[in-house]
Amino acid sequence: MTSSLTIPTIDCRQDDASEKFAELRTKLSPRGDVVSEAGRQRTIELFGEALSPRQVVSRICSDVAARGLDAVLDYTQRLDGKQLDSQSMRVSEEEMAAAAAAAAPEFLETVRKVRDNVIEFQRAVLPADARVERQLGGGRVVLRQRHLPMKRVGICVPGGAAAYPSTVLMTAVPAMTAGVPEIAIVVPPTDFGGYNTDLLATCHEIGVTEIYRIGGAQAVAALAYGVEGIARVDKIVGPGNLFVALAKQFVFGDVDIDSIAGPSEVVVLADSSADPQFVAADLISQAEHSPGSGVLITWHEPLVAEVLSALEKQLEELDRGGLARQSLEAYGAMIVARDQQHASELTDLLAPEHLHISMDDAESMLQMVQNAGAVFMGHFTPVALGDYIAGPSHVLPTGGTARFANGLASADFLKRSSVIEYDQQSLRAESDSVRLLASKEGLTAHSASVDIRLR
Repeated sequence: MTSSLTIPTIDCRQDDASEKFAELRTKLSPRGDVVSEAGRQRTIELFGEALSPRQVVSRICSDVAARGLDAVLDYTQRLDGKQLDSQSMRVSEEEMAAAAAAAAPEFLETVRKVRDNVIEFQRAVLPADARVERQLGGGRVVLRQRHLPMKRVGICVPGGAAAYPSTVLMTAVPAMTAGVPEIAIVVPPTDFGGYNTDLLATCHEIGVTEIYRIGGAQAVAALAYGVEGIARVDKIVGPGNLFVALAKQFVFGDVDIDSIAGPSEVVVLADSSADPQFVAADLISQAEHSPGSGVLITWHEPLVAEVLSALEKQLEELDRGGLARQSLEAYGAMIVARDQQHASELTDLLAPEHLHISMDDAESMLQMVQNAGAVFMGHFTPVALGDYIAGPSHVLPTGGTARFANGLASADFLKRSSVIEYDQQSLRAESDSVRLLASKEGLTAHSASVDIRLR
């Protein structure tokens, strides 16, 4: 079959491929300043002038910081078309109980299963406190590192194009496992969001009771600054659209955030043992987020044509095949590497959110790759397992940030503090070293704070 897909093929064995590969890297690292003509017109209607997405976010967040709840409700009405007040904005206990009662039993059973899987993994990766003791100058030094949960966390859950109960599970459950006592969820006031039965039932089932029907940049600002009826949080996590991502970037520093998330993405590293049908399905699974990216990297050149053929057939059969096709053509690529080592180097340059190693000997490739948010090993571990049920969070670094950023985990909801304790004898034993360094830096009060205790 001849594919009509216009996914670029980049032969990185050729000397002139570097420019095409660089262009792909740029595509997968959006800066958030591009807006469609329709979006530009919408911005003019709302703000009276053409603003970039960053300028829109700055305007909204600053307004919420200044006017509080009135600004949040105003933007909810103007942007989402929902007239809410301080009462209807928050989902009531009765609404949550009704949603749980209306949800299908098999759905709630699955929610409990996923919750248990997430708890099992997230408990295992929690860091332990540490303690070091030294005998010094006849005295004792005690050094400790302790971990305490944050007091209050905010979670953004999307709700524009689809309902995402999995996001609730993959964000709230790690926070709960870390011991966070207060969790506030914000979700758009839509049928897929704050009025969605399955979403509310999931919150009820895992014990989240604080849910607000607000979305976009105004929701992020409400969590960061605090408004009437919503106390400020210590950290904001969870995915969202471009405006949510830029708002999280804007408020960082007033609160902590997990990451500035972009479109979902997957790189499939595959050799001659890979099934082209499996590879095609993996690429489509992330592209169907629309926008989403799917990239194949292989050193087995015949696989490219086989995957393109499989893609053409599968896209015709899927409900969201048209959307996935658009994403693959805009953000996808078929990359041919020289060999396995070269493929690992190209993967590290892309630093993908999801990396699927579709090889019989996946472990050999795992040892060669460093930059990936989550890695899926072998032919029978599709990314969907990580998205929904395995245990690690599906909130992962995108846009090449896996080069330095990590996926969300229970440890991210802990505050780490060092605890230092000297007695007079051990202080005396270290005093000369403190005096020396203080004199080098011209900080005489540092020395004085030691001397006064040793007179």
